[in-house]
Amino acid sequence: MAEQLQQHILDQLSSTSSIQDTRTITIPGDATPATSQDSQLIIQGALNSLLSREMITYTTQESFAYGLTPEGNDIADKGSHEAVVWSVLPLKGHGAALSIKDLKAKVGDETAKIGQGRAFKNGWVGKEGDGLVKLTANIDDVTRNELTEIRETGSVKAGEKVIADLRKRKLVIQKKLLWFTVSKGANYSTSSAKLETDLTAEMLQSGAWKTAQFKKYNFDAEGAPTMGGALHPLLKVREEFRNIFMEMGFAEMPTSQFVESGFWCFDSLFVPQQHPARDLQDTFYVSDPPQSLPPPQEYYGRVKTVHTTGGYGSIGYRAPWSEDDSRKLLLRTHTTASSANLLWRLANRKGGFKPVKMFSIDRVFRNEATDATHLAEFHQVEGVVADYGLTLADLIGFMRTFFNKMGIENLRFKPAYNPYTEPSLEIFAFHPMLNKWVEIGNSGMFRPEMLEPMGLPPDVRVHGWGLSLERPTMIRYGINNIRTLVGHKVSIEGVEKSAAVRF
Repeated sequence: MAEQLQQHILDQLSSTSSIQDTRTITIPGDATPATSQDSQLIIQGALNSLLSREMITYTTQESFAYGLTPEGNDIADKGSHEAVVWSVLPLKGHGAALSIKDLKAKVGDETAKIGQGRAFKNGWVGKEGDGLVKLTANIDDVTRNELTEIRETGSVKAGEKVIADLRKRKLVIQKKLLWFTVSKGANYSTSSAKLETDLTAEMLQSGAWKTAQFKKYNFDAEGAPTMGGALHPLLKVREEFRNIFMEMGFAEMPTSQFVESGFWCFDSLFVPQQHPARDLQDTFYVSDPPQSLPPPQEYYGRVKTVHTTGGYGSIGYRAPWSEDDSRKLLLRTHTTASSANLLWRLANRKGGFKPVKMFSIDRVFRNEATDATHLAEFHQVEGVVADYGLTLADLIGFMRTFFNKMGIENLRFKPAYNPYTEPSLEIFAFHPMLNKWVEIGNSGMFRPEMLEPMGLPPDVRVHGWGLSLERPTMIRYGINNIRTLVGHKVSIEGVEKSAAVRF
């Protein structure tokens, strides 16, 4: 039918210079002109095929008409709610009045509810005792007539006021109709020979390519969507963070150990054993196996000493110490546990300490109630710089450089407290869309009570900072509920179509 329709359009153009309105065209096989929107879409397909061969040109015209909703179509077929109510009632003086209960049983709750009011308003029905009766033997179902007219013509003679009322009742919707004006193109001909789309080996051998007509290549055509996998938005943002770290000369830390001991997760960081973060309501503990392997004995002794009696210029916490707490297994609450282990290894490697810049992006776990901005499982982005003679000014300058590469230039730093960093700084950025300052990370310089028991030289300073991966991802993709970013509510289509991220 497509080729017949194309030929029909070309034949019609041969007798006239243009087709002013494609709604006058009759599609081959149809008895009436193509006035419906579906018919115009079929014609548009034929026009596009002819346009690709430059046989015609066309312009798109548009107009607006009205169509019926499913409820409107039902009324046009069966009658309005008020007419249906009227039809089941006895005429006054010719039978017992119909009770409301019986009326609902006959026409349904919705029709009875809507139809009663309109039938009363039109004067078609009235009350008789506890029931209803007809007040007139004949009615004119205006609503049905108007809807039938709209279905057939796309409009109604009664005017826009009637249309507005029917739209308010959700019986009518406005539809945009497309149609086309067609003119002859540069290669116009009444012969619609099919153009070749491929240059084949047979054409080259036979020489047929010399006389063949080829379809122009459409460089604007979109390719077919691939059916391969797609990176989750978190992974896209994660890769951008990795690129920033790599660009700044960082090496990635191994952080694949989700289960840590209380020693590496807390004790080695100079977090007291009585700290609230170590309570069951904040941390997921592992019951089997019940204990970790023992930590390095000498290092363990120095950590225990600095906690209980002090050292390295500190008086310690002077609180009871429990080896059982040190060897409890738990799901790590931060990747700083891996950072501490790696710093200890660097301090004790052959050849002694050498300055390093390291980062990690990995999963951590907190025993928290889930809501729009919190999950019990999330990702931590962490950076560590260890070198001789580092200062707080170096940390602030480094933070500015790091966040500038993410496109965040307006920063503020606020003093804060962390058990294992001193001084400590919370990092705030101005959010232009929210028009306020929002916290984007935490940072500080690791305390001597943490570093010197590892065996690091006294003049070595270590910068540390961290932020979540989820928050910048939510900001980047306009997500306001973290549960639609991770978990069973994630949109697969959204993952496939999410744009690449560039800070």
